[in-house]
Amino acid sequence: QVQLVESGGGSVQAGGSLRLSCAASGRTFSSYAMGWFRQAPGKDREFVAAISWSGGSTYYADSVKGRFTISRDNAKNMVYLQMNSLKPEDTAVYYCAAASFYRSGATMIGEYDYWGQGTQVTVSS
Repeated sequence: QVQLVESGGGSVQAGGSLRLSCAASGRTFSSYAMGWFRQAPGKDREFVAAISWSGGSTYYADSVKGRFTISRDNAKNMVYLQMNSLKPEDTAVYYCAAASFYRSGATMIGEYDYWGQGTQVTVSS
């Protein structure tokens, strides 16, 4: 069982930066692929970024590539999403997720079986 708690959301102007954090419980966290997803009002939840169990491989949606960076610290049971050059279209609730059956390459919602409660990110123009 894994519990995930996100933090770091907030309001920022376009061009600004935010760093989201995800604290994970569970002794097997370090063996799971981890990801970030987001859901804007009236839209489906979508993939943002993912990272392999070791942190050696990362994956990004085209819309955030070059602006967002996912990382993890297995010693601290933490996953991070550094978001730079934020745009109004990045406004959404951001969710941290764990894919317990995957060690790498998990980019689809159905591959994730543990989810956090979400943190709101609002980018104003």
